[in-house]
Amino acid sequence: MIDRYDAYLFDLDGVLTPTVDLHMRAWAETFDRFFAERGLAPYGEDEYYASLDGRPRFAGVATLLAARGIVLPEGSPDDDGFASVTGIGNRKNRMFSELLERDGIDPYPGSLRLLDALAAVGKPLAVVSSSRNAEPVLRASGLRDRFAAVVDGVVAAREGLPGKPAPDTFLRASELLGAAPGRSAVFEDAGSGVAAARAGGFGLVVGVDRGAGAEELRLAGADTVVNDLEECLR
Repeated sequence: MIDRYDAYLFDLDGVLTPTVDLHMRAWAETFDRFFAERGLAPYGEDEYYASLDGRPRFAGVATLLAARGIVLPEGSPDDDGFASVTGIGNRKNRMFSELLERDGIDPYPGSLRLLDALAAVGKPLAVVSSSRNAEPVLRASGLRDRFAAVVDGVVAAREGLPGKPAPDTFLRASELLGAAPGRSAVFEDAGSGVAAARAGGFGLVVGVDRGAGAEELRLAGADTVVNDLEECLR
C-alpha cells in the first residue's frame, strides 16, 4: 500500500496518538459537572462517539447539547463557564491542556512504524485534525517534523474552512502536499472524518477502529477498516 499513493493524510487523535484518551477524560470531567449542576443524567462515553468525536470542539458541544434537548447561546470567544457553548468548549480545552502538560503523550507504536515506512520511501505526509491543539500534541509526541503540512482547527478557522464531515480540510491538506485527492490516502478513526474523506474523493479511505465501531466506519465510507496502522504494512 505504501507505494500505491502519492500522499498520505492522517487524522491525529486516535490515529497517530492516543490523545483521544485525554480528550475523553477532559470531556467527561467537563460534562459530568455540567449535567450534575443541572440535575441531568450523567454523561456517557457513547455520547463522545455520537456527538464529539471528529467534530470541531464548539460544533461538538452544540451537537451533544442538541441531542440532550439543551439550548444555550453560542457565547463569546473568551467565555469560560457553563453558560454558553463557547464557555463549555473553552473549559474542556483548558482541562485538556492541563492533562497534556501533566501526563504527556506517546504515539501509537504501530502508527510510528507506518510513518517510518512511508518516510523510507519518501512519501509526503499531512495531519488533518479538527483539534486546535494539534501543534502542541505533535510537538509533545515528537512527531511534528514528520509532516509537511498540518491543517487543524486553527488553520480551518483562519482560512474559513468548514470542519469534518465537510471535506475542505482534507482537500486543503492534499493541495498543500501537491497531490490530487484521488491519488491520496486518508486514515481516520471517526465516522465524521471518514465521511469527509469520502466526500473529498480520496483514493483510499482507511477507517481505524479505536472504538467507533468497524460497521459505523464502513457505513461512513471507509474502504477498509483496521484496528492498528501496523496492519497497513502487511
